This record gives sequence, C-alpha cells and structure tokens, in this order.
Amino acid sequence: MKVSREQAALNRERIVETAARLFREKGFDGIGVADLMKGAGLTHGGFYGHFASKEVLLAEATAKALEKSVMKWRKLADQAPERPVAAIAESYLSVAHRDCPGKGCAVSTLGTDAARAGPEVRKAMADGVEAQLALLAELEPGEDAAARRRQAIADYASMVGGLVLSRVMADPAQSEEVLAAVVAALEQKR
Repeated sequence: MKVSREQAALNRERIVETAARLFREKGFDGIGVADLMKGAGLTHGGFYGHFASKEVLLAEATAKALEKSVMKWRKLADQAPERPVAAIAESYLSVAHRDCPGKGCAVSTLGTDAARAGPEVRKAMADGVEAQLALLAELEPGEDAAARRRQAIADYASMVGGLVLSRVMADPAQSEEVLAAVVAALEQKR
C-alpha cells in the first residue's frame, strides 16, 4: 500500500529522530538498519525508500541532534541572561545528561565515531559544533570577538571532556566529582 507524501515525510522524520537517539545510545556501529527501523515502528524494507544509505541517515541524524542541542542551549541562555554560559554548563555537566546519552549531546557520544565516518557525517558534526561554538561565543563576556571564540572553544572542550570523563568513571561519586569540578572551573572564570 502506497503512503501519502505527508505520511512519508512523517515516517522519515520519525526515522531520523529515532536514529538520532539510538546512535547516541549505541554508537554508529551499535545498531543496524533493521533494528533502527523497528525502533521507529516501521519495516526494514522501507529504509531505502527514505535514504540512499546508512551514511546519509547518520549525517541527517547527527545534524538533527546537534540542532536540538543549539535550541536547548539558546533556551537555557534566555532563561539565565545574567549567567548564560554557566546555565548551559550546569545543564550539560549534570547527572541527568550523563545518564541519558540518547537524549544528550551528539559530540560527547559520537565524536570519535564521526571522526572515523565519511565526509557527510564529519561535515554534519562539524557544522553542528560550529553552531554551538557560535552561540557560546555570542554569550561569552568581552568585546573582542576572537577572544570570545577562543573562550567558547575552551569552555566547550571542557564541557565535552568533562562529560565523557564522568561517563568513564565506574564510581558514581567520582563521576559526580568530575562534573562538579568542571562546572566550578568554568564558573570560576566568570
């Protein structure tokens, strides 16, 4: 049975959303097309009607996840205009974010996978990182755009590294110590 264009568009969006979550949870190689389509509530056979390859889906899902991160960061910054970078860092370096990789930052979960992926995926990741850096640079204090960008890069690298390191720690207390230390270091600079 043929589906309408509207339903096909909704199905594609559901596949991308599901893929964005599952790739962050399991890595690019941790889930196959059949399980991904099952997770989206669709049959495996329909995949290639939506995407030319898994690589195309990887790029689109990565872009979607990072786009959502930028929107979340913007909202956090708007809610805390006196300390926007600190608000983003506190949310990013939280136990909730640490424990829910499928709903969190694609860079912290998929950065190394993307570095080994094809050019479309690397471009999607790089474009998303650039959008995050641009927002952070906009929010950093100071008049010099170059200095604000350098600070945004340093802050973002600290956040990503802190989150990754916190996920590595087997002891929950040590994991939380890492999160708290990075938040404190970022806030101390303000």
